[in-house]
Amino acid sequence: MDWRARFPDVSERDWRDWRWQHRNALRTAEDLGRVVALTDGERAGLAHALGRTRVAVTPYYASLMDPVHGSCPIRMQSIPLAGEAAEAPGDLRDPVGEETHRPARAIVHKYRDRVLFLAVDRCSVYCRHCTRRRITFGADAGFDRDAIDEGLAYVRAHREVRDVIVSGGDPLVLSDERLDALLGGLRAIPHVQLLRVATRAPVTCPMRLTPALAALLRRHAPLFVVTHFNHPVEVTPDARAACEALVDHGVPVENQSVLLRGVNSSARLLIDLNERLLACRVRPYYLHQGDLAEGTAHLRTPLEAGVAILEQMRGRTSGLAIPHLAVDLPGGGGKVTLSPDYVLGPGEEGAPGHWLRSWRGARHFYPEPPEADCTCPHEAVYYAREPAEPPAGEGDA
Repeated sequence: MDWRARFPDVSERDWRDWRWQHRNALRTAEDLGRVVALTDGERAGLAHALGRTRVAVTPYYASLMDPVHGSCPIRMQSIPLAGEAAEAPGDLRDPVGEETHRPARAIVHKYRDRVLFLAVDRCSVYCRHCTRRRITFGADAGFDRDAIDEGLAYVRAHREVRDVIVSGGDPLVLSDERLDALLGGLRAIPHVQLLRVATRAPVTCPMRLTPALAALLRRHAPLFVVTHFNHPVEVTPDARAACEALVDHGVPVENQSVLLRGVNSSARLLIDLNERLLACRVRPYYLHQGDLAEGTAHLRTPLEAGVAILEQMRGRTSGLAIPHLAVDLPGGGGKVTLSPDYVLGPGEEGAPGHWLRSWRGARHFYPEPPEADCTCPHEAVYYAREPAEPPAGEGDA
């Protein structure tokens, strides 16, 4: 549906202004009821959210909502449902154990060679499946300039940090000036090699991706934008233009979806989504199993569902369109990836190798090579040119 039908009094100039989108976000049942016919479950969810969690939906993202069906994937992601009030076994306020790896207010340091830099606690749209809802829903202290300065000092002091993921909240709610200052501060640290900006702006407020912002991000290369499309309906012409503006400026874009029950929990939808993203030159990266965040159990899927979906995708679309299925382990154990098991068993006696199955189910024998030694003889010579340094291990604090 054309946005003008939903917002007839808004000028084209205002609609294309990302600041106008943020200022005019829909936050109440009254606001949202002007755009869609709210269900009883949505009204109950909005009532429960009052004083407990943040609700905001940009007019742009609201314009993608199905006005009649409560099962609309945009509505399910952005309008609270009654299920948010229900407790479920295993629910956690800090589902992936960030607080025990938070040496500074703006820093999460779970892996040896990379840190998460929490730049802001606000978003243009508050996703109902958010894993960091203890922060983005307003319960945290937020991130002022002192927190940012403390975070920069921490990164400067830890020479093992090569990779910084700037997140929050959504860092693209910041002005260009504040974002440029933060990225510039990180880029000035000699041992920081790679920057990533995690944002949902191409999905929820694509007008934020102005040519000036794309050029700003390019100045801090190597920098990747990691975005968050969950459903094909989100890949609009505006969203495509936003992603292509980044790529055209030399900023690679990758996508991390979250597997959401009743939203995108089908191979058909995910194939459609990821093929559309590839057409926008966005690389599907992760498909996340839902974290055990409080209030999100109604959107989570069983682990077996994600593995089954990957199996259904294999052989039916390009390998480029198949993401890694990732589970961020409760308690801060870090990410692990799951996939279908294609190994059927070892070969017969006297025939070293393994029987494997194809995506069609056929059996194939893969023989072992004559030699099993996988040592790289030149490795020691190559690395003798540089000072010895222990490898960056997953899960190291």
